Amino acid sequence: MSFSRYNTDDQVVSSETVIRGLFSGDSNQLASFYTSSTYTEYYLDVYNTVTTQSLQFAIQYGNLKGSGSALINPNVPGYTPSRVVYGEYRNLVYGTETTNFSFDGSTTSNDIFVLNFARSRYKESLQPGSFVLTLGSGSNTITLVDDSTTTNLTRFIGENKVLYIISGSTDGVPLASATSSYYGMMFPDLNIVVLNASSSATVNLRSYFAPLTTATSSVQNNHLKLVNSIISGSLTPGGGIKLQSSETVSSTYFFTRVKNSEFNYTTNPSIIDDSGNLLYTTLINNPQTYITSVGMYNDNNELLAVAKLSRPLTKDFTKEALIRIKLDY
Repeated sequence: MSFSRYNTDDQVVSSETVIRGLFSGDSNQLASFYTSSTYTEYYLDVYNTVTTQSLQFAIQYGNLKGSGSALINPNVPGYTPSRVVYGEYRNLVYGTETTNFSFDGSTTSNDIFVLNFARSRYKESLQPGSFVLTLGSGSNTITLVDDSTTTNLTRFIGENKVLYIISGSTDGVPLASATSSYYGMMFPDLNIVVLNASSSATVNLRSYFAPLTTATSSVQNNHLKLVNSIISGSLTPGGGIKLQSSETVSSTYFFTRVKNSEFNYTTNPSIIDDSGNLLYTTLINNPQTYITSVGMYNDNNELLAVAKLSRPLTKDFTKEALIRIKLDY
């Protein structure tokens, strides 16, 4: 068997961004929401149908002081699932256990809601500019979008890229007057959206899900209040959640050059007899082969990959070929 080594100019690296809908079936909108009857105060899983129960995202409620959920241990005051959740995401976002969530850069938010999208639902990150969430409470609704279309800045909290959540329309367009009021933060590379559950003069989402934040020994299930608000918002035209995922796919192109003098003789032992003579004399002066695949080997002649041609390619001394192989990773 003969081999030909790829030269440096035979290889080209290329990258492209692939954008898909985040939800089942590559849909960019989720308008039906179902929850399981079994859940904990740590998280609430949300599905797209009753039958298939394909997980779409989870909702979690966190409180700085541990309010809004029952004590894990009655003998340890303030240590509740909501406190655990708040500390978990504080450490994930800020990388510290001392920095608290703030949505305006100065005022601490004691309680948060987190939308944590299922890992199987996205490839590499959430797509900026695609987030739309409609919340409802009675006859009132509010639509939230990310602000990536309003700024050219790439902002970070620590090492995490962040987009801010502002009010907008159901088609994802931010309201002109909303760029200074932040309702939450979206972290594309962490696949989470953190909503401000605290009330203030300019940012007031509390009326849409009304989490209970009193210190209590009873279960409050605040995450159910948010999913009910999402379901209520989905009843309006264009409501629900819209979101896409993005993935940077890197490809290496290998240009396999087959010269006229190469690969014209088959190595198949069935064409010779027991004495080593060719069974087909026409191949002596006019050899001909059919290229069906290209094997890619390492320096130890170990087969690493095989590229199959869509149809056999005729090869003899009068023909040359250039076969382009694409390797995605």
